[in-house]
Amino acid sequence: MKINWGTGIVIAFIGFISFIMYFIITMNVDDAYSHDLVTEDYYAEELEYQKDIDKLKNAKHLNKNITYKKSVEGLIISFPDTIDFNKITGNVFLYRPSNKHLDFDTAISLSKPTLLIPDNRLVDGRWNIKIDWQYNGKSYLFKESINY
Repeated sequence: MKINWGTGIVIAFIGFISFIMYFIITMNVDDAYSHDLVTEDYYAEELEYQKDIDKLKNAKHLNKNITYKKSVEGLIISFPDTIDFNKITGNVFLYRPSNKHLDFDTAISLSKPTLLIPDNRLVDGRWNIKIDWQYNGKSYLFKESINY
């Protein structure tokens, strides 16, 4: 059987369309290509971003900022020694860029100047930590990427 140039063009188009459709279906079905947004309501968060900048500036003016270290028990977050830890309120949000199901938020409730996040809540890898805290009516923010 002889194929003329018209039949060759049709076969080429069908092959190209099949190739593209394969990748479209693969990208939509395969979980390995599933990517989540950082936040569902990112427009509203963008409007609140100036408040975060002000909180970061407040934290920068502290004599000593929040520090953290990894221990056997988990992640230990240390608040500044110069302030009364009983008056600290706020939230700690840990965001896992690779899996939104591992994200969690916890309220700050201190009985000593450190906060322990248990080891069983954290898996090894990269985490973004955001500590939004208040002391004496003034808001502060600590943001950092950590490898646990």
